Amino acid sequence: MEPVIFNNTVLRDGHQSLAATRMKTGQMLDACPILDSMGYGALETWGGATIDAGLRFLGEFPFDRLDALKKACPNTPHMMLLRGQNIVQYAHFPNDVVEAFISCSAKHGMDIFRIFDALNDPRNMECAIKAAKAAGKQAHGVICYTTSPVHNVESFVALGVRLEEMGADTIVIKDMAGLIPPAAAKAIVSGLKAKTKIPVWIHTHETAGLGAATYLAAIDAGVDAIDVSIAPFANGTGQPDALRMHSLLEGHPRQPKLDIEKLEKLREHFTRVYAELSDFTSHRNEIVDSDTLRYQVPGGMLSNFRNQLKEQKMEDKFEDVFAEIPVVREALGWIPLVTPTSQIVGVQAMLNVKFGRWKNFSPQAMDIALGYYGTTPAPVDPEVQKLAAEKAGKDPITCRPADLQQPGMEKLRAELKAKDMPADDEHCVIHAMFPMQLEAIYKKKDQPAAAAKPAPAPKPKKPAEHYNVTIDGKTHSVELERVD
Repeated sequence: MEPVIFNNTVLRDGHQSLAATRMKTGQMLDACPILDSMGYGALETWGGATIDAGLRFLGEFPFDRLDALKKACPNTPHMMLLRGQNIVQYAHFPNDVVEAFISCSAKHGMDIFRIFDALNDPRNMECAIKAAKAAGKQAHGVICYTTSPVHNVESFVALGVRLEEMGADTIVIKDMAGLIPPAAAKAIVSGLKAKTKIPVWIHTHETAGLGAATYLAAIDAGVDAIDVSIAPFANGTGQPDALRMHSLLEGHPRQPKLDIEKLEKLREHFTRVYAELSDFTSHRNEIVDSDTLRYQVPGGMLSNFRNQLKEQKMEDKFEDVFAEIPVVREALGWIPLVTPTSQIVGVQAMLNVKFGRWKNFSPQAMDIALGYYGTTPAPVDPEVQKLAAEKAGKDPITCRPADLQQPGMEKLRAELKAKDMPADDEHCVIHAMFPMQLEAIYKKKDQPAAAAKPAPAPKPKKPAEHYNVTIDGKTHSVELERVD
């Protein structure tokens, strides 16, 4: 049997999960020669929240980081997480913006585009898959794992078959909440290996303590690659540690041969970096959270939501709100809980408890009910959809949401020129997603020292999606952790 491939996520998901995505490029570079020499299948170096956090908190232009990391790690494929038609934001973008972003990323050294959609709607992944292939790079189609009456092994395998038909080079099982039990992982991997001809990879977190056991089951079922990280940016809400997984596979026919001495050097380096980022780390992210299994929601969502309920003086309603989450999920078509749907469902559950069900309907939840995020896994409750249409003043749609959008690149270019800012494709695609943040760092380009030191992050620690919610006549900013 072929050894299982290890991918390493420490430069992206490792610090996103455990240090609020605050690792600076300079803190990564000394480790890059070792990471590049380990024989990893891929290094996850970009995507997810790193682009947002780099702009917002570190004063880094995203493509500069990619250039630096590609130069420092030239021998290992670079991988990024892409939210399909959302790119790395929360709204759908026109096809030409998605295509330009992927083309630019490929030009700057990105090799693997791991493409997912929050609803598992393959229509929202198709443009990105085609664009990655057109750029001569790998397109990995992602299945977001979740549990519900309409999600099962057969439905996940069917989605994998569809992604292969759309041109995906690899299928990735993405367990963003760390909830997939070993038996389910084994069944899904076995089903995909039987029905498709392309490699199958798996990604999970140790949030609920299942990650390493899930990986072992997937490896026995023939999975081709797993994602690991480097402690202390590993375990807890991160991926299982590389050395730990290597040791768990001792004596297993599929154990890869890793240089233990190099792994120890990497741990020493990242332990120093973890200490440097102590303002953004938290013990609660380092441990197994059994509540994650009880409530079946991502661990970071639990901890952040406790804070939000306290701020809204609803701490005594914690159990009620979390009991409402499956009610909202069912009404909205049993959507998975991953950015941005985890935030949308959490806010709506809080509003339902506070005001009564659907009395205060968030705009984002209405858009899900009306099809503006894509096709939900199950039909939306007809009464909820009718109410959403009345409150939003617009009709439901069944087309792919991005089909309603006009091309956007020329408009973006004109906006940048009007601001006397660079109007190349790189700046256009970042401006599309983060206009205020891009303008802020552009104005500070002549002041690198001021941009180099980020301000301490407010609690909760993880970068979050913000919603303005009106409660008792007052507008509150509600924020929930990104789960991707």
